[in-house]
Amino acid sequence: MCEVTEEWRGWRVAAEEALYGPEGFYRRPEGPAGHFRTSVHASPLFAGAVARLLCRVDEALGRPGTLDFVDMAAGRGELAAGVLRALPDEVAARTRAYAVEFADRPESLDGRIEWRPEPPRGITGLLFANEWLDNVPLDVVETDAAGVPRLVLVRRDGSERLGAPVAEVSDADARWLEEWWPLGGEEGLRAEIGLPRDEAWASAVACVERGLAVAVDYGHMAGTRPPFGTLTGFCAGRETAPVPDGTCDITAHVALDSCAAYAGRAPALPGARLLRQRDALRALGVTGARPPLALASTDPAGYVRALAGAGEAAELTAEGGLGDFWWLVQPVGAADPIAEV
Repeated sequence: MCEVTEEWRGWRVAAEEALYGPEGFYRRPEGPAGHFRTSVHASPLFAGAVARLLCRVDEALGRPGTLDFVDMAAGRGELAAGVLRALPDEVAARTRAYAVEFADRPESLDGRIEWRPEPPRGITGLLFANEWLDNVPLDVVETDAAGVPRLVLVRRDGSERLGAPVAEVSDADARWLEEWWPLGGEEGLRAEIGLPRDEAWASAVACVERGLAVAVDYGHMAGTRPPFGTLTGFCAGRETAPVPDGTCDITAHVALDSCAAYAGRAPALPGARLLRQRDALRALGVTGARPPLALASTDPAGYVRALAGAGEAAELTAEGGLGDFWWLVQPVGAADPIAEV
């Protein structure tokens, strides 16, 4: 134990073990919902909107005999199960649902959902990755007194020190940093090298033969990168220091513009689009509009349900909250089903 505790490693290796190793955070029985609230957990309206998106993909594909829905980083399969419940019976009957997750399959999961450690190939339908890319481990760099970006090394207890210059460790990482997150000469500036996420997203998109791939995450764009990075931890509903010992989530905002550009280098792929979650959900029918007051007298129970739904929709689309999330939308061999946004 002492030897492991004293080992200095880059954040990518340390977080990989802490999140997905045999004793990793994402293998714990309570699942992600036990520690933080995503759009999936906030309201069934989110799964309903994704189901409507899947129906639009179905239409764009000409209603194929089999329609695929792939839930990346599925947690305990909540989104896949919610989408199946929300689909019209005819579409649900043709849908093959997959939950992609490292953890063991929950015993109570809908039997129609196939549990897998990786996405299937040849997807015809929708691959949906809600808050997946922010948990793809990456390395962190920090500028030293001379302004040179150096790899940040970390121990299992969260202690950090500077390692070698990133240019001496990886040419590819150094190129990514220069193109997507250049650091000035001031000491102490930090960045997270997003190349592993670019590669992960491109690999996921490559699994789609015809249809749509969507990544939903909190992120930042070139020109507005935070000067000291975004690496953090979450545990039991609270933000905490990122400590790579398996006791907390380790996450960082996603450079989604880089992901979009990287996947777009594949031959014959149209350009990806980035839009805010509030705009995407409103285009899919989640408006947050309050029900008419007259409904309270004619159907009190229906009014209460509609009012609760409006509150949930407001949370999903709120500025400064879930509504600020980005949707990275990548059509593959089909029309973009939310092109009007």
